[in-house]
Amino acid sequence: MSSRKYHKIVRIAVAALAVGAGLASAAETLSPAANKVRAAWFEQVISNPIGSGIAGYGGGDVAKAKLDDLLLCGLCVDDGRRKALLLSFDLVCLDIDTIVRYRRHAAKALGMPEEAVMVSCTHTHGGPHTRAYERGRGDDDEFVLPDDDGHPDVKYVKWLDATVERAISDFAARPGWKECRVGYYSSQCDENRNRRFTTADNCASFIAHRRALHGIASGIADKELGTVALLDPATMAPLYVVGNYAAHPLASHAPGLGGLRITSDFPGFYRRYIESETGAKAMFVQGAAGDLVPKGDELGVAAARSVGESLAMASLAAVIDIQRNAARFVMAKPRVSASVRRIESPVRQVWRDVLKKDSVSLEVQCVSVGDVAFIGLPGEPVCELGLEIKWHSPFRRTFVAYGATGNCGYISPANLVAAGGYEPQYQQFRSRDTLKLVEAARDALFDARNAAFPEDNEGVDGYPDNKNLPLVNLPGGVKASKWR
Repeated sequence: MSSRKYHKIVRIAVAALAVGAGLASAAETLSPAANKVRAAWFEQVISNPIGSGIAGYGGGDVAKAKLDDLLLCGLCVDDGRRKALLLSFDLVCLDIDTIVRYRRHAAKALGMPEEAVMVSCTHTHGGPHTRAYERGRGDDDEFVLPDDDGHPDVKYVKWLDATVERAISDFAARPGWKECRVGYYSSQCDENRNRRFTTADNCASFIAHRRALHGIASGIADKELGTVALLDPATMAPLYVVGNYAAHPLASHAPGLGGLRITSDFPGFYRRYIESETGAKAMFVQGAAGDLVPKGDELGVAAARSVGESLAMASLAAVIDIQRNAARFVMAKPRVSASVRRIESPVRQVWRDVLKKDSVSLEVQCVSVGDVAFIGLPGEPVCELGLEIKWHSPFRRTFVAYGATGNCGYISPANLVAAGGYEPQYQQFRSRDTLKLVEAARDALFDARNAAFPEDNEGVDGYPDNKNLPLVNLPGGVKASKWR
Protein backbone atom coordinates (compact mmCIF):
# COMPACT_ATOMS: atom_id res chain seq x y z
CA MET A 1 0.00 0.00 0.00
CA SER A 2 1.38 3.41 -0.97
CA SER A 3 2.06 6.03 1.70
CA ARG A 4 -0.46 8.42 0.11
CA LYS A 5 -3.24 5.79 0.13
CA TYR A 6 -2.40 4.82 3.74
CA HIS A 7 -2.66 8.42 4.97
CA LYS A 8 -5.94 8.87 3.08
CA ILE A 9 -7.41 5.82 4.85
CA VAL A 10 -6.22 7.14 8.21
CA ARG A 11 -7.81 10.56 7.51
CA ILE A 12 -11.15 8.88 6.61
CA ALA A 13 -11.02 6.72 9.74
CA VAL A 14 -10.25 9.71 11.96
CA ALA A 15 -13.08 11.68 10.36
CA ALA A 16 -15.47 8.78 10.88
CA LEU A 17 -14.46 8.55 14.53
CA ALA A 18 -14.99 12.28 14.94
CA VAL A 19 -18.46 12.06 13.39
CA GLY A 20 -19.28 9.08 15.59
CA ALA A 21 -18.10 10.95 18.67
CA GLY A 22 -20.18 13.94 17.63
CA LEU A 23 -23.27 11.78 17.21
CA ALA A 24 -22.66 10.15 20.58
CA SER A 25 -22.26 13.55 22.18
CA ALA A 26 -25.46 14.79 20.54
CA ALA A 27 -27.30 11.69 21.73
CA GLU A 28 -26.11 12.32 25.27
CA THR A 29 -27.45 15.87 25.18
CA LEU A 30 -30.78 14.68 23.81
CA SER A 31 -31.22 11.79 26.24
CA PRO A 32 -30.89 11.85 30.03
CA ALA A 33 -28.27 9.79 31.82
CA ALA A 34 -29.26 6.29 32.92
CA ASN A 35 -30.14 7.48 36.43
CA LYS A 36 -32.03 10.58 35.29
CA VAL A 37 -35.08 11.45 33.22
CA ARG A 38 -36.31 14.47 31.35
CA ALA A 39 -39.60 15.77 32.71
CA ALA A 40 -42.01 18.54 31.81
CA TRP A 41 -45.36 19.58 33.22
CA PHE A 42 -48.29 21.92 32.73
CA GLU A 43 -51.54 23.07 34.31
CA GLN A 44 -54.83 24.10 32.76
CA VAL A 45 -57.82 25.65 34.55
CA ILE A 46 -60.95 23.61 33.74
CA SER A 47 -63.51 25.20 36.10
CA ASN A 48 -67.16 25.24 35.10
CA PRO A 49 -69.00 28.57 35.51
CA ILE A 50 -71.13 29.48 38.50
CA GLY A 51 -74.74 28.76 37.60
CA SER A 52 -73.94 25.52 35.79
CA GLY A 53 -74.71 22.01 37.00
CA ILE A 54 -72.50 20.53 39.69
CA ALA A 55 -71.88 16.82 40.29
CA GLY A 56 -72.70 16.92 44.00
CA TYR A 57 -74.49 13.69 44.85
CA GLY A 58 -75.98 13.06 41.42
CA GLY A 59 -79.02 15.32 41.66
CA GLY A 60 -79.87 18.60 39.96
CA ASP A 61 -77.53 20.81 42.03
CA VAL A 62 -76.38 24.12 40.54
CA ALA A 63 -73.10 25.83 41.47
CA LYS A 64 -73.69 29.02 43.50
CA ALA A 65 -70.09 29.92 44.36
CA LYS A 66 -66.49 28.95 43.70
CA LEU A 67 -64.02 28.01 46.42
CA ASP A 68 -61.06 27.38 44.10
CA ASP A 69 -60.32 26.53 40.49
CA LEU A 70 -60.49 23.04 39.07
CA LEU A 71 -57.26 22.03 37.34
CA LEU A 72 -55.95 19.61 34.79
CA CYS A 73 -52.40 18.71 35.87
CA GLY A 74 -50.10 17.03 33.36
CA LEU A 75 -46.68 15.46 33.90
CA CYS A 76 -44.58 13.89 31.12
CA VAL A 77 -41.50 11.77 31.88
CA ASP A 78 -38.97 10.75 29.20
CA ASP A 79 -36.20 8.26 30.01
CA GLY A 80 -34.55 8.67 26.59
CA ARG A 81 -36.25 5.58 25.19
CA ARG A 82 -39.88 5.89 26.23
CA LYS A 83 -42.24 8.58 27.45
CA ALA A 84 -45.17 8.44 29.85
CA LEU A 85 -47.80 11.12 30.48
CA LEU A 86 -49.95 11.37 33.62
CA LEU A 87 -53.05 13.57 33.42
CA SER A 88 -55.02 14.29 36.60
CA PHE A 89 -58.40 16.05 36.26
CA ASP A 90 -60.30 17.73 39.08
CA LEU A 91 -63.47 16.02 37.88
CA VAL A 92 -65.80 13.38 39.29
CA CYS A 93 -65.12 10.91 36.47
CA LEU A 94 -64.78 10.58 32.69
CA ASP A 95 -66.31 8.08 30.30
CA ILE A 96 -64.04 5.75 28.37
CA ASP A 97 -64.76 7.37 25.00
CA THR A 98 -63.57 10.72 26.38
CA ILE A 99 -60.49 9.10 27.93
CA VAL A 100 -59.62 7.44 24.61
CA ARG A 101 -59.90 10.77 22.78
CA TYR A 102 -57.52 12.45 25.22
CA ARG A 103 -55.07 9.56 25.09
CA ARG A 104 -55.07 9.55 21.30
CA HIS A 105 -54.54 13.30 21.00
CA ALA A 106 -51.73 13.36 23.59
CA ALA A 107 -49.99 10.35 22.07
CA LYS A 108 -49.98 11.94 18.63
CA ALA A 109 -48.87 15.35 19.92
CA LEU A 110 -46.02 13.97 22.04
CA GLY A 111 -44.97 11.06 19.84
CA MET A 112 -45.70 8.21 22.23
CA PRO A 113 -47.94 5.13 22.47
CA GLU A 114 -51.54 5.67 23.59
CA GLU A 115 -51.14 3.09 26.35
CA ALA A 116 -48.47 5.33 27.95
CA VAL A 117 -50.98 8.18 28.44
CA MET A 118 -52.84 7.76 31.74
CA VAL A 119 -55.94 9.84 32.46
CA SER A 120 -57.30 9.89 36.01
CA CYS A 121 -59.73 11.98 38.05
CA THR A 122 -59.47 13.23 41.62
CA HIS A 123 -63.23 12.51 41.89
CA THR A 124 -64.18 15.85 43.37
CA HIS A 125 -67.93 16.26 43.65
CA GLY A 126 -67.45 20.02 43.48
CA GLY A 127 -67.19 20.11 39.70
CA PRO A 128 -69.40 19.62 36.65
CA HIS A 129 -71.09 16.45 35.46
CA THR A 130 -68.66 14.90 32.99
CA ARG A 131 -69.88 11.32 32.90
CA ALA A 132 -72.89 9.76 31.24
CA TYR A 133 -75.63 8.57 33.54
CA GLU A 134 -78.28 6.02 32.75
CA ARG A 135 -81.90 5.87 33.87
CA GLY A 136 -82.10 4.38 37.32
CA ARG A 137 -83.51 0.96 38.09
CA GLY A 138 -87.22 0.68 38.90
CA ASP A 139 -88.50 3.81 40.63
CA ASP A 140 -85.02 5.22 41.18
CA ASP A 141 -84.98 8.44 39.15
CA GLU A 142 -81.86 9.86 40.73
CA PHE A 143 -79.85 9.64 37.53
CA VAL A 144 -82.42 10.69 34.93
CA LEU A 145 -80.89 13.46 32.86
CA PRO A 146 -82.67 15.86 30.56
CA ASP A 147 -80.64 15.91 27.37
CA ASP A 148 -80.22 13.43 24.54
CA ASP A 149 -76.50 12.78 25.12
CA GLY A 150 -76.93 11.55 28.67
CA HIS A 151 -74.85 14.40 30.07
CA PRO A 152 -76.30 17.18 32.23
CA ASP A 153 -73.76 19.63 30.83
CA VAL A 154 -73.08 18.90 27.17
CA LYS A 155 -71.79 22.42 26.66
CA TYR A 156 -69.11 21.97 29.31
CA VAL A 157 -68.00 18.58 27.97
CA LYS A 158 -67.56 20.03 24.47
CA TRP A 159 -65.66 23.00 25.91
CA LEU A 160 -63.50 20.60 27.93
CA ASP A 161 -62.62 18.60 24.80
CA ALA A 162 -61.41 21.71 23.00
CA THR A 163 -59.59 23.04 26.08
CA VAL A 164 -57.76 19.79 26.77
CA GLU A 165 -56.68 19.36 23.15
CA ARG A 166 -55.38 22.93 23.01
CA ALA A 167 -53.55 22.61 26.34
CA ILE A 168 -51.84 19.39 25.29
CA SER A 169 -50.91 20.78 21.86
CA ASP A 170 -49.42 23.92 23.43
CA PHE A 171 -47.51 21.80 25.93
CA ALA A 172 -46.17 19.49 23.22
CA ALA A 173 -44.98 22.50 21.19
CA ARG A 174 -43.08 24.03 24.15
CA PRO A 175 -42.63 21.40 26.87
CA GLY A 176 -39.72 23.03 28.74
CA TRP A 177 -37.90 19.81 29.60
CA LYS A 178 -35.87 19.62 32.83
CA GLU A 179 -33.39 16.93 33.75
CA CYS A 180 -34.43 15.24 37.00
CA ARG A 181 -33.64 12.49 39.45
CA VAL A 182 -36.70 10.49 40.57
CA GLY A 183 -37.38 9.59 44.19
CA TYR A 184 -40.27 7.77 45.82
CA TYR A 185 -41.59 7.05 49.30
CA SER A 186 -44.47 5.34 51.10
CA SER A 187 -45.90 6.47 54.42
CA GLN A 188 -48.99 5.81 56.49
CA CYS A 189 -51.41 8.70 57.02
CA ASP A 190 -54.53 8.47 59.15
CA GLU A 191 -56.69 10.86 57.12
CA ASN A 192 -59.39 8.49 55.86
CA ARG A 193 -61.85 5.86 57.10
CA ASN A 194 -64.14 3.23 55.65
CA ARG A 195 -67.82 4.17 55.53
CA ARG A 196 -69.14 0.61 55.98
CA PHE A 197 -70.02 -1.35 59.12
CA THR A 198 -70.44 -5.10 58.71
CA THR A 199 -72.20 -7.30 61.28
CA ALA A 200 -71.22 -10.82 62.37
CA ASP A 201 -73.55 -12.34 59.76
CA ASN A 202 -71.93 -10.20 57.00
CA CYS A 203 -74.66 -7.62 56.50
CA ALA A 204 -73.29 -4.17 55.70
CA SER A 205 -74.60 -0.78 56.75
CA PHE A 206 -73.74 2.50 55.06
CA ILE A 207 -72.92 4.54 58.16
CA ALA A 208 -72.11 7.74 56.28
CA HIS A 209 -75.74 8.69 57.02
CA ARG A 210 -75.40 8.12 60.78
CA ARG A 211 -72.51 10.21 62.11
CA ALA A 212 -72.94 8.87 65.65
CA LEU A 213 -71.98 5.45 64.28
CA HIS A 214 -68.78 6.48 62.52
CA GLY A 215 -66.70 5.18 65.39
CA ILE A 216 -67.85 1.61 64.83
CA ALA A 217 -66.84 1.46 61.16
CA SER A 218 -65.31 -1.97 60.64
CA GLY A 219 -64.25 -1.75 57.00
CA ILE A 220 -60.60 -1.81 55.94
CA ALA A 221 -58.93 1.49 55.08
CA ASP A 222 -55.83 1.85 52.93
CA LYS A 223 -53.72 4.46 54.74
CA GLU A 224 -50.81 4.50 52.29
CA LEU A 225 -49.69 7.89 51.00
CA GLY A 226 -47.48 7.38 47.98
CA THR A 227 -45.11 10.20 47.06
CA VAL A 228 -43.08 10.51 43.86
CA ALA A 229 -40.66 13.43 43.71
CA LEU A 230 -38.78 14.78 40.71
CA LEU A 231 -35.58 16.38 42.01
CA ASP A 232 -33.01 18.81 40.66
CA PRO A 233 -29.89 16.66 40.03
CA ALA A 234 -27.52 19.34 41.33
CA THR A 235 -29.33 20.54 44.46
CA MET A 236 -31.82 17.68 45.04
CA ALA A 237 -34.51 20.32 45.55
CA PRO A 238 -38.00 19.13 44.60
CA LEU A 239 -39.23 20.27 41.18
CA TYR A 240 -42.46 18.28 41.00
CA VAL A 241 -44.31 16.15 43.56
CA VAL A 242 -47.02 13.55 42.92
CA GLY A 243 -49.17 12.38 45.83
CA ASN A 244 -51.43 9.31 45.81
CA TYR A 245 -54.02 8.67 48.52
CA ALA A 246 -57.48 7.09 48.74
CA ALA A 247 -60.43 9.14 50.03
CA HIS A 248 -63.52 10.59 48.37
CA PRO A 249 -62.99 14.38 48.08
CA LEU A 250 -66.05 15.20 50.16
CA ALA A 251 -64.45 17.11 53.03
CA SER A 252 -65.70 20.51 51.88
CA HIS A 253 -69.18 19.25 50.91
CA ALA A 254 -71.03 20.86 53.83
CA PRO A 255 -74.85 21.02 53.79
CA GLY A 256 -76.33 24.00 52.00
CA LEU A 257 -73.86 26.31 50.26
CA GLY A 258 -70.91 24.04 51.02
CA GLY A 259 -72.27 21.40 48.67
CA LEU A 260 -72.89 23.94 45.91
CA ARG A 261 -69.38 25.34 45.53
CA ILE A 262 -67.00 24.65 42.68
CA THR A 263 -63.93 23.18 44.34
CA SER A 264 -61.13 20.66 43.98
CA ASP A 265 -61.64 19.86 47.68
CA PHE A 266 -58.65 18.48 49.64
CA PRO A 267 -56.54 17.59 46.54
CA GLY A 268 -56.36 21.33 45.80
CA PHE A 269 -55.18 22.12 49.32
CA TYR A 270 -52.58 19.35 48.95
CA ARG A 271 -51.17 20.87 45.77
CA ARG A 272 -51.19 24.46 46.98
CA TYR A 273 -49.44 23.67 50.27
CA ILE A 274 -46.60 21.84 48.54
CA GLU A 275 -46.24 24.61 45.97
CA SER A 276 -46.24 27.38 48.58
CA GLU A 277 -43.69 25.67 50.82
CA THR A 278 -41.26 24.27 48.22
CA GLY A 279 -41.77 26.17 44.98
CA ALA A 280 -42.32 22.81 43.27
CA LYS A 281 -45.47 22.06 41.31
CA ALA A 282 -47.68 19.21 42.47
CA MET A 283 -50.25 16.68 41.28
CA PHE A 284 -52.72 14.57 43.23
CA VAL A 285 -53.72 11.11 41.97
CA GLN A 286 -56.76 9.57 43.65
CA GLY A 287 -56.43 6.01 44.91
CA ALA A 288 -58.94 3.16 45.35
CA ALA A 289 -61.40 5.30 47.29
CA GLY A 290 -64.69 3.54 46.52
CA ASP A 291 -65.58 2.98 50.18
CA LEU A 292 -63.26 5.51 51.81
CA VAL A 293 -64.02 9.05 52.94
CA PRO A 294 -61.73 11.69 54.48
CA LYS A 295 -61.68 12.49 58.16
CA GLY A 296 -64.17 15.27 58.79
CA ASP A 297 -66.13 14.55 55.62
CA GLU A 298 -68.86 17.06 54.75
CA LEU A 299 -67.74 19.56 57.41
CA GLY A 300 -66.56 22.33 55.09
CA VAL A 301 -63.47 24.25 54.06
CA ALA A 302 -61.56 23.75 57.32
CA ALA A 303 -61.95 19.97 56.97
CA ALA A 304 -60.73 20.02 53.37
CA ARG A 305 -57.75 22.18 54.34
CA SER A 306 -56.91 19.92 57.28
CA VAL A 307 -56.90 16.72 55.19
CA GLY A 308 -55.12 18.24 52.20
CA GLU A 309 -52.43 20.00 54.19
CA SER A 310 -51.87 17.00 56.47
CA LEU A 311 -51.24 14.84 53.41
CA ALA A 312 -49.04 17.56 51.91
CA MET A 313 -46.91 17.76 55.06
CA ALA A 314 -46.52 13.98 54.96
CA SER A 315 -45.33 14.25 51.35
CA LEU A 316 -42.87 16.98 52.37
CA ALA A 317 -41.56 14.69 55.11
CA ALA A 318 -41.22 12.01 52.42
CA VAL A 319 -39.21 14.38 50.24
CA ILE A 320 -36.87 15.06 53.17
CA ASP A 321 -36.30 11.33 53.65
CA ILE A 322 -35.75 10.89 49.92
CA GLN A 323 -33.16 13.67 49.88
CA ARG A 324 -31.29 12.43 52.94
CA ASN A 325 -31.39 8.75 52.02
CA ALA A 326 -30.84 9.01 48.28
CA ALA A 327 -29.15 5.63 48.03
CA ARG A 328 -32.41 3.99 49.11
CA PHE A 329 -35.15 6.23 47.75
CA VAL A 330 -33.76 7.80 44.55
CA MET A 331 -34.16 5.49 41.57
CA ALA A 332 -30.99 4.17 39.96
CA LYS A 333 -32.90 3.14 36.82
CA PRO A 334 -35.97 5.34 36.31
CA ARG A 335 -37.04 3.54 33.16
CA VAL A 336 -40.49 4.24 31.74
CA SER A 337 -42.94 1.55 30.67
CA ALA A 338 -46.65 1.02 30.04
CA SER A 339 -49.11 -1.77 29.31
CA VAL A 340 -52.85 -2.40 28.97
CA ARG A 341 -54.94 -5.50 29.66
CA ARG A 342 -58.66 -6.06 29.01
CA ILE A 343 -61.34 -8.47 30.16
CA GLU A 344 -64.94 -9.05 29.13
CA SER A 345 -67.55 -9.63 31.82
CA PRO A 346 -71.31 -10.32 31.78
CA VAL A 347 -73.49 -7.49 33.07
CA ARG A 348 -75.43 -8.28 36.24
CA GLN A 349 -79.05 -9.06 35.44
CA VAL A 350 -80.37 -6.11 37.41
CA TRP A 351 -78.30 -3.71 35.24
CA ARG A 352 -79.00 -5.17 31.79
CA ASP A 353 -82.09 -3.04 31.13
CA VAL A 354 -80.22 0.01 32.39
CA LEU A 355 -77.08 -0.44 30.29
CA LYS A 356 -78.85 -2.00 27.29
CA LYS A 357 -76.13 -4.63 26.90
CA ASP A 358 -75.25 -8.09 28.16
CA SER A 359 -71.51 -7.65 28.71
CA VAL A 360 -68.95 -4.93 29.36
CA SER A 361 -65.33 -4.56 28.30
CA LEU A 362 -63.11 -3.55 31.21
CA GLU A 363 -59.59 -2.21 30.89
CA VAL A 364 -56.67 -1.89 33.28
CA GLN A 365 -53.63 0.24 32.47
CA CYS A 366 -50.16 0.34 33.97
CA VAL A 367 -47.78 3.28 33.60
CA SER A 368 -44.51 2.93 35.46
CA VAL A 369 -41.36 4.91 36.19
CA GLY A 370 -38.52 2.85 37.63
CA ASP A 371 -39.54 1.29 40.93
CA VAL A 372 -43.06 2.81 40.96
CA ALA A 373 -46.15 1.82 39.00
CA PHE A 374 -49.52 3.52 38.65
CA ILE A 375 -52.31 1.05 37.93
CA GLY A 376 -55.42 2.57 36.35
CA LEU A 377 -58.82 0.98 36.98
CA PRO A 378 -62.25 1.54 35.39
CA GLY A 379 -64.46 3.43 37.83
CA GLU A 380 -64.64 3.44 41.62
CA PRO A 381 -62.80 0.43 43.09
CA VAL A 382 -63.20 -0.14 46.81
CA CYS A 383 -59.97 -0.02 48.77
CA GLU A 384 -59.93 -3.79 49.36
CA LEU A 385 -59.35 -4.32 45.63
CA GLY A 386 -56.63 -1.69 45.54
CA LEU A 387 -54.83 -3.40 48.41
CA GLU A 388 -55.16 -6.79 46.72
CA ILE A 389 -53.58 -5.46 43.52
CA LYS A 390 -50.73 -3.85 45.44
CA TRP A 391 -49.90 -7.19 47.05
CA HIS A 392 -49.58 -8.89 43.66
CA SER A 393 -47.41 -6.22 42.04
CA PRO A 394 -43.73 -6.84 41.18
CA PHE A 395 -42.89 -3.14 41.62
CA ARG A 396 -41.41 -1.74 44.81
CA ARG A 397 -44.47 0.49 45.16
CA THR A 398 -47.77 0.46 43.30
CA PHE A 399 -50.32 3.25 43.41
CA VAL A 400 -53.90 2.99 42.14
CA ALA A 401 -55.22 5.63 39.71
CA TYR A 402 -58.95 6.15 40.17
CA GLY A 403 -61.27 6.08 37.15
CA ALA A 404 -58.33 5.94 34.73
CA THR A 405 -59.91 3.56 32.24
CA GLY A 406 -63.58 4.50 32.29
CA ASN A 407 -66.64 4.82 34.46
CA CYS A 408 -68.32 1.54 35.32
CA GLY A 409 -69.48 2.67 38.76
CA TYR A 410 -68.39 1.03 42.01
CA ILE A 411 -66.26 -2.10 41.81
CA SER A 412 -66.54 -4.50 44.75
CA PRO A 413 -65.29 -8.04 45.42
CA ALA A 414 -67.91 -10.76 45.66
CA ASN A 415 -68.08 -10.84 49.45
CA LEU A 416 -68.89 -7.12 49.61
CA VAL A 417 -71.72 -7.75 47.16
CA ALA A 418 -72.92 -10.58 49.40
CA ALA A 419 -72.85 -8.18 52.38
CA GLY A 420 -74.80 -5.52 50.49
CA GLY A 421 -74.72 -1.84 51.33
CA TYR A 422 -74.33 1.25 49.19
CA GLU A 423 -71.38 0.47 46.92
CA PRO A 424 -72.32 -3.11 45.86
CA GLN A 425 -75.77 -2.09 44.64
CA TYR A 426 -74.00 -0.21 41.83
CA GLN A 427 -71.85 -3.18 40.83
CA GLN A 428 -72.63 -3.39 37.11
CA PHE A 429 -70.66 -6.46 36.03
CA ARG A 430 -70.52 -9.96 37.48
CA SER A 431 -68.92 -9.79 40.93
CA ARG A 432 -66.87 -12.97 40.47
CA ASP A 433 -65.05 -11.16 37.67
CA THR A 434 -63.54 -8.59 40.01
CA LEU A 435 -60.95 -11.31 40.60
CA LYS A 436 -60.32 -11.37 36.84
CA LEU A 437 -59.83 -7.61 37.05
CA VAL A 438 -57.23 -8.11 39.79
CA GLU A 439 -55.50 -10.74 37.66
CA ALA A 440 -55.53 -8.44 34.63
CA ALA A 441 -53.97 -5.70 36.77
CA ARG A 442 -51.30 -8.13 37.98
CA ASP A 443 -50.52 -9.15 34.40
CA ALA A 444 -50.35 -5.51 33.23
CA LEU A 445 -47.92 -4.76 36.05
CA PHE A 446 -45.69 -7.72 35.19
CA ASP A 447 -45.84 -6.82 31.48
CA ALA A 448 -44.67 -3.28 32.22
CA ARG A 449 -41.90 -4.37 34.56
CA ASN A 450 -40.60 -7.06 32.25
CA ALA A 451 -40.48 -4.53 29.39
CA ALA A 452 -38.62 -1.97 31.52
CA PHE A 453 -36.19 -4.42 33.14
CA PRO A 454 -35.70 -7.38 30.81
CA GLU A 455 -32.37 -8.18 32.49
CA ASP A 456 -34.24 -9.03 35.71
CA ASN A 457 -36.65 -11.40 34.00
CA GLU A 458 -34.41 -14.46 34.27
CA GLY A 459 -35.56 -17.89 35.28
CA VAL A 460 -39.06 -18.69 36.40
CA ASP A 461 -39.57 -15.81 38.81
CA GLY A 462 -36.70 -13.34 38.59
CA TYR A 463 -36.37 -10.20 40.68
CA PRO A 464 -33.56 -7.67 40.67
CA ASP A 465 -31.93 -7.83 44.08
CA ASN A 466 -34.03 -9.73 46.60
CA LYS A 467 -31.16 -12.14 47.26
CA ASN A 468 -28.76 -9.36 48.12
CA LEU A 469 -30.81 -7.34 50.55
CA PRO A 470 -29.75 -7.60 54.21
CA LEU A 471 -32.28 -9.27 56.47
CA VAL A 472 -32.26 -6.14 58.63
CA ASN A 473 -31.73 -3.10 56.48
CA LEU A 474 -32.70 -0.20 58.70
CA PRO A 475 -30.04 2.49 59.18
CA GLY A 476 -27.62 1.23 61.81
CA GLY A 477 -29.08 -2.28 61.70
CA VAL A 478 -27.40 -5.59 60.99
CA LYS A 479 -25.81 -5.34 57.56
CA ALA A 480 -23.95 -8.60 57.21
CA SER A 481 -26.72 -11.18 57.47
CA LYS A 482 -27.83 -11.90 53.92
CA TRP A 483 -29.75 -14.82 52.64
CA ARG A 484 -27.61 -17.13 50.52
